[in-house]
Amino acid sequence: MANRTVLRTCPLCEAVCGLQLELDDRDRVVSVRGDRDDPFSRGFLCPKGASLGNLDADADLLDAPLIRTGTTWREATWEEAFDAVAAGLGGVVERYGRSALAMYAGNPNAHTVAGGLYLPAVHRALGTRNFFSASTADQMPKHVSAGLMFGDPLAIPVPDLDRTDYLLMLGANPLESNGSLCTAPDFPGRLKAIRARGGKVVVVDPRRTRTADRADEHIFVRPGTDPFLLFAIVHTLFAEELTDIRVPVHGLDELRTVATLFDPAVAELQTGVPADSVVRIARELAAAPTAAVYARIGTCTAEFGTLAQWLVDVVNVLTGNLDRPGGVMFATPAIGRIRRGKPYRTGRWRSRVRNLPEANGELPVATLADEIEAPGEGQVRGLVTVAGNPVLSAPSGARIDAALPQLDFMVSVDRYLNETTRHAHVVLPPPRTMQSPHYDFALLGFSVRNYARYSPPAVASAGRPSEAEILARLAMIASGQSGDPALLDELIIGQALQQAVGTEGSPVQGRDVGGLRADLRGETGAELRLDMMLRLGPYGEWNGGTLSLQTLLDNPHGIDLGPLQPQLGDLIRTESGAVDLAPPQLIDDVARLRLHLANTRPDVVLIGRRQLRSNNSWMHNVSTLVGGSNTCTLHVNPADVDRLGLGENAVVKSAAGELIVPVEPTDTIMPGVVSLPHGWGHAGGAQSVASAHAGVNANVLTDDSTVDVPSGNAVFNGVPVTVSPA
Repeated sequence: MANRTVLRTCPLCEAVCGLQLELDDRDRVVSVRGDRDDPFSRGFLCPKGASLGNLDADADLLDAPLIRTGTTWREATWEEAFDAVAAGLGGVVERYGRSALAMYAGNPNAHTVAGGLYLPAVHRALGTRNFFSASTADQMPKHVSAGLMFGDPLAIPVPDLDRTDYLLMLGANPLESNGSLCTAPDFPGRLKAIRARGGKVVVVDPRRTRTADRADEHIFVRPGTDPFLLFAIVHTLFAEELTDIRVPVHGLDELRTVATLFDPAVAELQTGVPADSVVRIARELAAAPTAAVYARIGTCTAEFGTLAQWLVDVVNVLTGNLDRPGGVMFATPAIGRIRRGKPYRTGRWRSRVRNLPEANGELPVATLADEIEAPGEGQVRGLVTVAGNPVLSAPSGARIDAALPQLDFMVSVDRYLNETTRHAHVVLPPPRTMQSPHYDFALLGFSVRNYARYSPPAVASAGRPSEAEILARLAMIASGQSGDPALLDELIIGQALQQAVGTEGSPVQGRDVGGLRADLRGETGAELRLDMMLRLGPYGEWNGGTLSLQTLLDNPHGIDLGPLQPQLGDLIRTESGAVDLAPPQLIDDVARLRLHLANTRPDVVLIGRRQLRSNNSWMHNVSTLVGGSNTCTLHVNPADVDRLGLGENAVVKSAAGELIVPVEPTDTIMPGVVSLPHGWGHAGGAQSVASAHAGVNANVLTDDSTVDVPSGNAVFNGVPVTVSPA
């Protein structure tokens, strides 16, 4: 039998590249190429996408549910496993109440249909405020700053890469991450195009990354000091009357007053960036025909992450580049945004042990171990994890590793038995990638060009439930119900349509719910819901457009929906109806930043590191992606190697823990800074390749007692450490 060709979106990072796969007669992937007919990615392919077949064929992927008794695992039927989940969760609720339940959702949920559609249902069914996710180990500062400035935490402006004349990037390495909170396949090609048309790319980073090597200019900056640099740019824009504000704003005078405290000389002392360089960058941003400032995980996962993200968009506003072609703009995804009725706020509830505020309905993952360990009413006794490995990805991972065995019951929806799921009592494995559908619910909301693409399953799942069905069943169990999980989909569809027909201004206002339901098409409940959302969206059939699920099925290479368009007026949800340049929460946090001025600078600080052939902790079991540059070593500047007397290995100590790590001298990192990649330290799971290339867990060194105050985000960059010969 001849091989067959399958088209699908790559689910392994945020770039949403189109792939063309060849499958043999046993449904195994035998080749992977970039889809040249995809209007967005145009054939771009990175090593992760090229290894999709190897990931899909991983012998360590679980094919059946597992139930643990003591230290012994056994395969179980799906009904046995679901019965065990019902007994386990039900027992926790009966003994302690729903406040004793918690949920953790990992990064891969942003890359699955099930994660986008069914996680909220599981969370609601659990009936607990103890919700944690990888967001507070990653991007929560950006959500909080966007919420406070624009009134919507998902209204995140992205650089209009294809039209900008000047791009300033801080703490971002898209040539290795492929972009983050900025969905842009072929980021390298887009940066090259900026320079080819006479534009300029400037990278500010403690490391000379692959991205910095391709830029016009790279500037070293001390980790965690980005707000001082950005404040000095704001100071210069005001002092030299370089502002060009083109959108309605609130709090301008208050911002101007605060910025007087942070001149370029202060920035130089804190950041190591010369004052004249700060002033020059401010002038270049103001003088460029169009410009965009973009900052990512290096600035988010720091002690003042939310201040940094706020100041990024303050600069974009002050230079006239917010909501403007060539500046930073907002995507219009095919699945329309849910418009918020009330202005955004955080701290609607707080964590039990450390009194940390929620943000976006989440508590900081930095306090997950506290909630499990600390006795008393509301102590977490039951945990649901979905596609997450917080033992490796969360701060003070060793504490979480020690806390999980104390739980009365834990269930994990995961394809692997890893460092976290090994503590579960039941593991429910979803089907493999080729057996699963794909639509990017989250990532297309941060896209640099409007686009949509759907990939149905390429391979039958051989009678096992889909991930959507697993999560739907889990939601029903958590709410005390039983029966066909399709009932949950029908309930959600009915509620959504009822709300839509009753909402003023809705494209289906006043229409018959039954008639609308009859229009929907799809092979599964997930597809029916996707069809409904597409039809209701800004390009949808029910909204005067052409999009539906069938439209995407008829266009398997994807559909280009055009460049980003100005739309701030439709998005803004602040009390003033304008961009809030001086949110009280952030102005208050400036006092904490000023206290930093008096702190003694550590001799050495630790930062993380992106790797092209890795994505957090979930891609280290693929042999083609491990090795070469994708190794767990400590990057140290040669001057520090000599100064500290380091040899082949070093002892790295922090307030939280200690590691012995292989030393890799490199002048790509600034003196006084060392770097360890994130997501390593594999031990105790059942992943053969990952265990053979275990590395060390950098989060043994990160301290869960330190968080970015406004967002609760964990601090992984700028961690004080001592480094000595092993």
